[in-house]
Amino acid sequence: MFTLPPEYNTIFGLFIPYFTNRIWSSVRLLLIGAILTPGQRTVTAILRTMGLSQEVHFQNYHRILNRAVWSSLELSRVLLCVLLATFVPKGPIVMGLDDTIERRRGAKIRAKGIYRDPVRSSHSHFVKASGLRWLSLMLLTEIPWAHSVWALPFLTALCPSERYYKDAGRMHKSLTAWAEWMLLQVRRWLPRRFLVIVADNSFAVIELLAKMALLPEPICMIVRFRLDAALYEPAPERKAKQKGRPRKKGKRLPTLEQVAANPATQWRTIAVSNWYGQRNRIIEIVSDTAVWFHNGKPALPIRWVLMRDPQGEFMTQAVLSTDQSLDPEQILAWFVRRWRVEVTFHEVRTHLGVETQRQWSDLAIARTTPTLLGLFSLVTLLAHQSAKHHTFPIRQAAWYTKDTPTFSDALAFVRRQIWQSQHFPISTPQGDVAKNQLLDLQPWLDALCYTS
Repeated sequence: MFTLPPEYNTIFGLFIPYFTNRIWSSVRLLLIGAILTPGQRTVTAILRTMGLSQEVHFQNYHRILNRAVWSSLELSRVLLCVLLATFVPKGPIVMGLDDTIERRRGAKIRAKGIYRDPVRSSHSHFVKASGLRWLSLMLLTEIPWAHSVWALPFLTALCPSERYYKDAGRMHKSLTAWAEWMLLQVRRWLPRRFLVIVADNSFAVIELLAKMALLPEPICMIVRFRLDAALYEPAPERKAKQKGRPRKKGKRLPTLEQVAANPATQWRTIAVSNWYGQRNRIIEIVSDTAVWFHNGKPALPIRWVLMRDPQGEFMTQAVLSTDQSLDPEQILAWFVRRWRVEVTFHEVRTHLGVETQRQWSDLAIARTTPTLLGLFSLVTLLAHQSAKHHTFPIRQAAWYTKDTPTFSDALAFVRRQIWQSQHFPISTPQGDVAKNQLLDLQPWLDALCYTS
């Protein structure tokens, strides 16, 4: 049994009830190996790191992903609960919702499709990418020892291409339909907490926003808004004995594009913190309430916030909130957290081996990437526990200095604690600790020498 620090065993122990005793030891080994393994996160690479390169029944570890019975949805709920208990025990819960493309090749990967590459594309240049599309829901919270907001994934769903559904003889499920399912699932898990979801303009859809606003316990959606949307005043009160159907909207209002271009618009200057990593950014805003309406769709009461840069460094942008009672500054303070989502996607590709796994089974594919994204949150939790008892190391150099740790520092910190508890334990009252044998250190040396 691989030795772990006591505080790590406490966190790992939260997941034991959701596995059978027969497979938990293998699951635990794969999780620890995924943390310790550099480079590719294949099952075979993990077995080498854990000293099982000569394991004859290595296929049993592959079956944890492609055959064993366990619920990733239940594990997502447990992970969310421990994240909230650790970082957000009370108050509003701010979450980020975004999709990403995992570039994968292979004729047997049925769920892959061709999508627009959001990183390499621009307004004038369209770049396509082939791979798997994932929709991830992340907790956006302040990490005390990092002094910044991190995006911690806890629920990730595979959103197959339209061709996949056509070949399977099923109706295509859109990205917003997957988002609705995920948000309703979180609302069932947290029936009494105030939820705030920040997202990009891909989720600025009237039907989705209206469903979240009309829940018995509404979910506040804050999304990037289009400047040419049709806005109206609220519907006037219905008169006594008035005939006809009730009105859904009132008088037409100017579009946000017209509001921004109007010289009479009164802008207000505010400072927004954590703007693309900057501590403070001075911007000008104007805000008001309205009803967003389109024929054949429900009328949606919103609060919109229009912002621009006084120096002209970025174009005028708009933000929509389904909660009209929120203060515009609070809306922007929560909205800017969504940029941390892209940082997390970059970190899991760089440090946790996403896009390096080689599973072709549909079930293994649906489990592996969400697990690696959840591993980002798990490593953050483990580092947070270690930071209570040890000084957090920050890797620096003469050409690169930083004041706060990043995820690479957190991952190295957790790895150091695990290796130290395994190979360099302290003395015990019962007697001296046996010296390490070279054979015991061989997996560690292989991990250092073979980087890919």
